[in-house]
Amino acid sequence: MQPTKPAPHFAFGPRNFRLMWLGLAVLAAGFITMMFGDKENYGEDFLGITLGPLLLVVGFGIEFAAILVRDKTLVPSPAAPTSLPGLTADAVAAANAPAAPVVPAAPAYKRP
Repeated sequence: MQPTKPAPHFAFGPRNFRLMWLGLAVLAAGFITMMFGDKENYGEDFLGITLGPLLLVVGFGIEFAAILVRDKTLVPSPAAPTSLPGLTADAVAAANAPAAPVVPAAPAYKRP
């Protein structure tokens, strides 16, 4: 019997793609806002100097979050071994029990 390979999966899930598209839309709005400012002031008004760059910073922040956010639908949940042959209920309970805390041993040397 050959071991089965895990199915390949993408690092990005649907949530990541939605965030990425939202970030691209905000970036486009920021560039368009800076480009189409007031024609008399050649972009040196509130839209071109303040609002456009703020939209760009927010858009890049959303893109950064889209890359780093982990989509919960892609994280596999750990399954407890319950259907292995020869495994008793006591062995399953012992495997799922929390481990006892490790107490450090006393030092092997004496202080002067």
